[in-house]
Amino acid sequence: MSVRFKTVDVDDLKLFYREAGDSGRPAVLLLHGFPTASHMFRDLIPELAGHYHVVAPDLPGFGMTEQPARDKFAYSFDNIAKVIDRFTEVIGLKRFAIYVFDYGAPVGFRLAVKHPERISAIVTQNGNTYLDGVSDAFAPIKAYWHEPTKANRDALRGFLTPETTLFQYTHGVADPSLVSPDGRNLDDFYLARPGNDEIQLDLLLDYQSNVALYDTIQAYLRKHQPPVLAVWGKNDPFFIPPGAEAFKRDVPSADIRFVDSGHFALETHAREIGAAMREFLAKHVG
Repeated sequence: MSVRFKTVDVDDLKLFYREAGDSGRPAVLLLHGFPTASHMFRDLIPELAGHYHVVAPDLPGFGMTEQPARDKFAYSFDNIAKVIDRFTEVIGLKRFAIYVFDYGAPVGFRLAVKHPERISAIVTQNGNTYLDGVSDAFAPIKAYWHEPTKANRDALRGFLTPETTLFQYTHGVADPSLVSPDGRNLDDFYLARPGNDEIQLDLLLDYQSNVALYDTIQAYLRKHQPPVLAVWGKNDPFFIPPGAEAFKRDVPSADIRFVDSGHFALETHAREIGAAMREFLAKHVG
């Protein structure tokens, strides 16, 4: 199944995305996290494209999507979600399942809250929306939320280093030699672009807006009862297993599964996650 690599104009912002599968079939929107881009789905897309219309954009400030200057574009999760919302309209996605991971979760859940009628199903892979799922690794980020000083901002620059990227990719993985260096090296390349460090620090500060939205997202889940598959790397140091299990509080029918991997579970378990998604999507969206 061929993957097409495209760029589209979304309200004067050039947005890059990957697309595969028959556009007449049910759509699945894949939303990546930090510090990566749609290339994190390179192994998952072939698992889905034979059955679904798969679309994976790069978020503003990430990957191949245009990176406007901070005085031209406010890097907040609200603004990123607005861009992706418009992106789905520009390319004609009217109803779709979402796969949310890490930063993709606050983006995707904002779309669901705004347009519940458009969301056919939700797959969350270490995409958190419960306080239960936030680990102690967020402590320095929380310190920045409470006191957004230059010192606390600078203290977070360690999150943007190659050493941290390597940690994110390999922590909790039984055999790190199974994790390709290609993904993390590409992430480091994008992080090293001029100005990207300040963009990422802006988003780390704004992440508190996502936590503030948890109650709203949980109310959406309770009211609309979308089909939910939570398939998580159980050894994630950032978003821990109770965050996956918490979905059952609001959607009792949620399917909760764990794989023996870390944060970037697709690096080691794309085949297993793809199979779980095909089973889940066949049941709920056809």
